[in-house]
Amino acid sequence: MSDRTIVIGDIHGCAAEFEELLQALKPGRGDRIVLLGDLVNRGPDSARVLDLARAHTHCALLGNHELRLLNYRRTGDPTHLKKSDYDTLKQLRAKDWAYLESMPLTRQVPDAATVLVHGGFLPGRPWRGQPARVVTRIQVVGPDGQPYKRSEYPAAPHWSAQWQGPPFVIYGHTPRPEPARERWSLGIDTGCVYGGHLTACILPGRTLVQVRAREKYSES
Repeated sequence: MSDRTIVIGDIHGCAAEFEELLQALKPGRGDRIVLLGDLVNRGPDSARVLDLARAHTHCALLGNHELRLLNYRRTGDPTHLKKSDYDTLKQLRAKDWAYLESMPLTRQVPDAATVLVHGGFLPGRPWRGQPARVVTRIQVVGPDGQPYKRSEYPAAPHWSAQWQGPPFVIYGHTPRPEPARERWSLGIDTGCVYGGHLTACILPGRTLVQVRAREKYSES
């Protein structure tokens, strides 16, 4: 039960489900837990999620929701803030901001030939060095070869369908009813905050562990 890397998908303030998943995983001393970003917003208790993350995980990657909050804090420009951002801003403490500032964009798991990221990568380019605006936000690849949300180009291919590894990539950000498996990638945002599941992937082996959302906290 030791020396595992445990990767957990988008939590979005679902602290109760996060606690339940940690209990189900029974992490050992040698285990490393990595969160794929979007710890905050939409769900009921972002501050509690951050407390649990600091206490139990090895690191958390930067998601687009954390990036948006950090950009607002740096610039004071509320143009891109959403309603749930304001709810989260009321909860955040100095130690939370420091934690968000420390989040890396990617994490390598060399023993599993795997890279972890929140959103994904533009196919056909080296994964290293792709900027935050891409790796935290990409869902589909538009006709111009640039990254977009699914809502902007609903018929465009998801980046993961075009990704040719190595490395294998485990990502979150794109919520789906079930984990999304491709030859060179695995998406584990299974929409906990929308009433779905919170999913963990255990490396090596890519075993999945899930807990069901206790309720639907937000509309998709």
